[in-house]
Amino acid sequence: MKIIGKKAVFFDLDHTLWDFEKNSALAFQTIIEKYDVGVSHAEFNAHYSPINARYWKLYRDGEITQHELRYGRLKDTFDLLKFEIGDELLDIISEEYIQLLPVNSHLHAGTIEILEYLKPKYSLHIITNGPDKVQELKLANSNLGHYFDTITNSELAGCKKPHAGIFEYALNLAKVEKADSVMIGDCIEADVQGALDYGLDAIFYNEHKQEVPASIKQVNHLLDLKTIL
Repeated sequence: MKIIGKKAVFFDLDHTLWDFEKNSALAFQTIIEKYDVGVSHAEFNAHYSPINARYWKLYRDGEITQHELRYGRLKDTFDLLKFEIGDELLDIISEEYIQLLPVNSHLHAGTIEILEYLKPKYSLHIITNGPDKVQELKLANSNLGHYFDTITNSELAGCKKPHAGIFEYALNLAKVEKADSVMIGDCIEADVQGALDYGLDAIFYNEHKQEVPASIKQVNHLLDLKTIL
């Protein structure tokens, strides 16, 4: 079903366009090989991914700080692997990970093709909860920045998705109205329900084919957006 009358498309970045899981795994592979911490990077990543998702929810909900996010997700992963690691090395690894993460530039399948398809039809924008400088590097290193007219992050907006304030900030920055806009993202709570609660139309990028209410617009592949937009 086509969505008619839209002028602006807002995308989430991590896990939607930018392949966080693959790029994160590559960053940790470099770190684990460098410091020889006694676990395989494949085993580390298998445990890290769900822990990271849990910590991001806490951070999104305002229950922990950015430092607690970065420290806790690593400490819990090493604890689960029964590997003792001191706080000094943990802080070093945390910092190196943040530096290495945006260096990698893998994108979700169809990212460039769908942006090329949408760019002549709509103004394109980013709304991300990720930190300002890291997200800028991700966009630059993956050659995505030129597709987007505005980039809204939680540091600029002073709040995180699903808070209505970040959507309001993004629309004001883009100089567009709710009725003319649509949000696309992989997180049903932050991207989709957050946008809908604000009164903004939304499409769920449901890569993993989660069960969602029939009322939620969704695509399983980015290129499926061509059937909607």
